[in-house]
Amino acid sequence: MTKSQVLNPATEQVVATVDAADEAATDAAIARAQRAFATWREVAPGDRARLLRRFAEAVEADLEHLAQLEVANAGHTLGNARWEAGNVRDVLHYSAGLPERLLGSQIPVAGGVDITFHEPLGVVGVIVPWNFPMPIAAWGFGPALAAGNTVVLKPAELTPLTAIRLGELALEAGLPDDVFQVIPGKGSVVGQRFVTHPAVRKVVFTGSTEVGKQIMAGCADQVKRVTLELGGKSANIVFADADLERAAATAPYAVFDNAGQDCCARSRILVQRDVFDRFLELLEPAVRGVRVGDPADEATEMGPLISAAHRDRVAGYLEPSTTVAFTGTRPDGPGFWFPPTVVLPTAPTDRVLTEEVFGPVVAVLPFEDEADAIRIANDTEFGLSGSIWTSNVGRALRVSRAVEAGNLSVNSHSSVRYWTPFGGFKQSGLGRELGPDAARAFTETKNVFIAH
Repeated sequence: MTKSQVLNPATEQVVATVDAADEAATDAAIARAQRAFATWREVAPGDRARLLRRFAEAVEADLEHLAQLEVANAGHTLGNARWEAGNVRDVLHYSAGLPERLLGSQIPVAGGVDITFHEPLGVVGVIVPWNFPMPIAAWGFGPALAAGNTVVLKPAELTPLTAIRLGELALEAGLPDDVFQVIPGKGSVVGQRFVTHPAVRKVVFTGSTEVGKQIMAGCADQVKRVTLELGGKSANIVFADADLERAAATAPYAVFDNAGQDCCARSRILVQRDVFDRFLELLEPAVRGVRVGDPADEATEMGPLISAAHRDRVAGYLEPSTTVAFTGTRPDGPGFWFPPTVVLPTAPTDRVLTEEVFGPVVAVLPFEDEADAIRIANDTEFGLSGSIWTSNVGRALRVSRAVEAGNLSVNSHSSVRYWTPFGGFKQSGLGRELGPDAARAFTETKNVFIAH
């Protein structure tokens, strides 16, 4: 194994050094998971549920420690990090209710009785991104474990610390050895081995569309199951009849939360032309008022970008021809800072309008009417999330049905609830996570006919 340094993006200081697994270590972990599967799948559903509840309770007891780790490792604000650790706890509690609810069917047939079972797949490989290391990990491993699978999880190279801690908490809670393993390492080594190793029966990946396509193509060789949650270029549609003050006050937090490093970020604000100028007037003080600074400070609302390389990538979207309407603030000194930035695109082909920036940059543009808003919102290869602001319930329903995205909110910017399914249309992904059917995504349906 090689060593990998973990940096604090707010200070640029090394906060930890972790072992990065090579292919041999990855194969060994998968082999252990395969052996553990034989017994884990036989654990009674009620006992599996009790272990997952104990895991949730262990996360709850360690919540502040997990949050502080994420502040130091990922630069998340303390408030966000506490919510994220709490989300892991909640997903585990919710998942604990699933083993006893994996109900099959009795189907009326001639000549006998026909019944179905939901059988676990085996070893599941979960590949987690750096932008939300804790919750996205739990969305994969919680339902997978509930369904009777074993899990090998690869955290992002930049942000492994909370995943490593979750692996420790699982053991402390009493999960059997090797049922849930965390293996830090490079995507090209560990993640790729999930794709090629025949014992891994499903790969769960959250990350870029480009890498997701490679994983999907690789898994095709073994007809391996995949769940993919990929990029986004979500629209925040503001109609003239909306509560403009509220829409403008909340819009910055829909795109600048986590410094814009969010696939669900509403990075295109579409505003009806009749109120376009007024909306910009209201938006400017809201953007300038976003508190950017030390993520460990309870008052901070936006922290740094994850790395210097990513900061340079985000800055590359602001070309000499880009019209910047206004910006927020950013601290001086060390740290990978970038100010909240509002741009006015001049052409529908502008990169800032068509590509996922994955940073605190939002494009604002006008639309004429309902049909025009839908056309612009759908003019993208992505379809993950979005918001619709209107006081007209009929319009809210019409536009919600017409926008090609998996998760929409009306007069709100909420994208994720662990009770409800989450996933994308088009190149934003494949499959659904969370919700009442989450565990079924980690099973095969078996049909059994018993003759009279």
